[in-house]
Amino acid sequence: MSDPVSELCAAVVAAASALRGGAPVEPPILERPPKPEFGDYSTNAAMLLAPMLGEPPRQVADRLAAELGARLGDSLRSAEVAGPGFLNLFMSDAWCSRSLARTLEAGEAYGGGERSAGQRMNVEFVSANPTGPITVAAGRHAAYGDSLCRILEFTGNEVDREYYVNDRGTQIERFGASIRARANGEAPPEDGYQGAYLVEVAERIPGGGAMAADELATLGVEIMLEEIRASLERFRVRMDRFASERALHESGSVAAVLDRLEQRGHVYPLDAAVWLRTTDFGDDKDRVLVRSGGQLTYFAADIAYHEDKRTRGYERVIAIWGADHHGYVARMRAAWEALGGEPEGLELLIMQLVNLLEGGQRAQMSKRGGEFVSLDDLIEDIGVDATRWFLLQRSHDTALDLDLDLARRQSQDNPVYYAQYAHARIASILRRAGEQRVGEALAADVGGSPEELHRSSRTLVKRLLEFPQEISDTADRRAPHRLTTYVTELAQDFSAFYRDCKVVGAAEEGGDERLRIAMCEATRRVIARSLDLLGVAAPAEM
Repeated sequence: MSDPVSELCAAVVAAASALRGGAPVEPPILERPPKPEFGDYSTNAAMLLAPMLGEPPRQVADRLAAELGARLGDSLRSAEVAGPGFLNLFMSDAWCSRSLARTLEAGEAYGGGERSAGQRMNVEFVSANPTGPITVAAGRHAAYGDSLCRILEFTGNEVDREYYVNDRGTQIERFGASIRARANGEAPPEDGYQGAYLVEVAERIPGGGAMAADELATLGVEIMLEEIRASLERFRVRMDRFASERALHESGSVAAVLDRLEQRGHVYPLDAAVWLRTTDFGDDKDRVLVRSGGQLTYFAADIAYHEDKRTRGYERVIAIWGADHHGYVARMRAAWEALGGEPEGLELLIMQLVNLLEGGQRAQMSKRGGEFVSLDDLIEDIGVDATRWFLLQRSHDTALDLDLDLARRQSQDNPVYYAQYAHARIASILRRAGEQRVGEALAADVGGSPEELHRSSRTLVKRLLEFPQEISDTADRRAPHRLTTYVTELAQDFSAFYRDCKVVGAAEEGGDERLRIAMCEATRRVIARSLDLLGVAAPAEM
């Protein structure tokens, strides 16, 4: 879907190409300068062209300005050559008003992508062991993964959300033994799970004290998955599928994938164990699939799981792993390629740690140790909106310190409160204007408004016009945190606009009320969309 800024960039490219007689040119940069006196947009196109034309960059910039003026007509107020050959573009009020109208015409689709251009994707996230409640650390995975899925869907992709349940192995055996101990009024084994929640789990299993540990583990996993589903739902996170590690073994999928790797010539025996030649695909050393005692490694099951996803026909498989899985990336990519997967078809993202800060102290989050803060605890403390925002405000590959004191604050120092307040404020303005005036404004030709725009109005419009590219960059970089910055800046720009420009009764100061109401509604829509992509509510009142 085209937008005014991308069309302006296309005009710059076309003008540059025209100076070369229609020959292709290197795509130039078009960006907003740091100060409005340097123009609305600035491009380096002339400096890229100069070596090809054999002319000084500033001379090329003068020619480019003339070519652009002819192409853009009344959309371009002026163009100025700056520095070594930058061309600063000053857009007309008419262009700003018409561009605003374009955002409104796009409706709910503004900033999104076409479904026909998207991919079929699988995103696996959270996948915390089903041996206890979801911790805040896993909550960061949930917030990030869900927001990423929302953004990928908005940009035109078909996304399946998946949770991989590690319901087999040593940790499950310890979980069962811990439940049995609690059921008999005893302390869990030293290497078991110590959390008080195990008492509640044991109480939900009648006769648990007489059951075998493996049977208790199975029932305990079912109970924890029920709790995990409830916590995710409360956190506004939806999963399309819960995949079971145990089911992979019981169905023969793990054995089948090992057979296939052997048929493809990628495994070999050594020291009574079975190894995968991951070094053939870039890993630093080969990896064990079957230990000398005949036990399958976790890696073998993980390979079967990823092969299961690959054979389901996804064009892109994304898995979000914890920081302790960093060393797993190369070996899993190697296994993927060994089975015939395209390298670009698998993305493995590593989520860094999160710390809760209060009075300078950090809370621990180990399920087995029993000392952890659950996601439900955090939601109870600061609410869903603040929890999601603060867990998303930093890049996933950066450690995150969550300031509880700031998150609890009901003031504009709190960034999520500030963004939500901007939306509620606009909703209040539109209520004051009334349905009839708002309807008339949205039906009017605001693109033809005669208003001479205030600087803050122009700044607000340009911020709104950044939204499509911001969404595209956020999706491509797998970076939902960018939206927390964008919506904060948009809220700040709206605050400045409302300070400088009267909306209801704009005619009293010579303004166009319909245009200003339209600016309010366009801003409200973009704030609401941004917050929704973050999984944060956009309240009409606060």
